[in-house]
Amino acid sequence: MTDADRRHIVAWLLKRIDATDGAPQTRWRHLQAAHIAGQPLLAVHATVHLHMLRQAWRDRDPREVAGQLLRLALVPLGHATGRLPIGNSGRSDVSAFSAMAVRPDLAMLLSQAARQAAWPATRQQRGP
Repeated sequence: MTDADRRHIVAWLLKRIDATDGAPQTRWRHLQAAHIAGQPLLAVHATVHLHMLRQAWRDRDPREVAGQLLRLALVPLGHATGRLPIGNSGRSDVSAFSAMAVRPDLAMLLSQAARQAAWPATRQQRGP
């Protein structure tokens, strides 16, 4: 997956958050998928954690707020050292240092996001 693909997928997922039914559980699924897709890119990774912080604040979840603040502080360090826990969902209920297998529900959402995010580019290449 290219960096551009990752950026398109994360943008699509973040846009969908605002279009969801407002259920925090649905928003968090999209945020976790965005975290997995965008984690290798410093700016995108930090942006996703900012969105996670905003959602934690919206949920009035002090544990998650604290966890997201910690993760925001760790993002540059992880990128500088090359120690990113690939597959990690980015939530405070998992270790910020543990690599994880991607959950099936998030893998399906990532697959859908990849198809949807690529669709406009494919359409532009083929014409109307």
